Amino acid sequence: VDLMKNISNIPQPFLYTRHVHFLNFTRFRIEQPVYINIIRDPINRFLSNYFFRRFGDWRGEQNHLIRTPGMKDDERYLDINVCILENYPECSNPRVFYIIPYFCGQHPQCREPGVWALERAKQNVLENYLLVGILEELEDVLLLLERLLPHYFTGVLNIYKSPDYRKMGNMTGTVRKHTPTLEALQVLYHRMRYEYEFYNFIRDQFHLMKKKIGLKSVSQPPAYSPAFLRELSLRTPEPLDEDEELDTDLEDANSWLVHP
Repeated sequence: VDLMKNISNIPQPFLYTRHVHFLNFTRFRIEQPVYINIIRDPINRFLSNYFFRRFGDWRGEQNHLIRTPGMKDDERYLDINVCILENYPECSNPRVFYIIPYFCGQHPQCREPGVWALERAKQNVLENYLLVGILEELEDVLLLLERLLPHYFTGVLNIYKSPDYRKMGNMTGTVRKHTPTLEALQVLYHRMRYEYEFYNFIRDQFHLMKKKIGLKSVSQPPAYSPAFLRELSLRTPEPLDEDEELDTDLEDANSWLVHP
């Protein structure tokens, strides 16, 4: 409640950006802000976070030592395939159940991977968010923001394409990031099945909004169909019961699967 009151007292116009699970201002008779957000492919997000926590980005590889000073070398250099296939807490539910809780909200059940949290997150998006875009189509997200909120975002695409921004953006790529084995990806995909159902829902809603606005752009199909990653789902071990969430940063949006 204090956070909501503090946000509401900021002189307008303003944009508040923070990692905050959805807050329903109207429940406390406070005017609801305009909610916007961007999500990315769940496995891509997980991989970037896994390696970023260990090795940082190109702005300075030593930054990761500041973020994770207590991480020992055996954890820092843990092979990601071992982490996934041997069911380490960092690579299993609920630690990989990350995107949905932000949209689900403050209810304790929002942290539990399942249909209830998924459906509540979808409902909140439909009822409370002006726009939720996907990082893989970032330029279209910026175009829509220019049209929907021109007071805040006029000229944003020109800024994004400017040489100065490109130079800065190239420095935020995660260091030492690499793709796990196909078996590990399949196991991870099965663990993140609710995350992918939500991501695909957001992707469909985003494309629908682009169509309504009249934004004609080419959407790239996924490299592989979901069935391609489900083949080993029956052999996936039950996830550990761990309720500690990960911190994350927005890094590069490189595809986590490449054609052979």
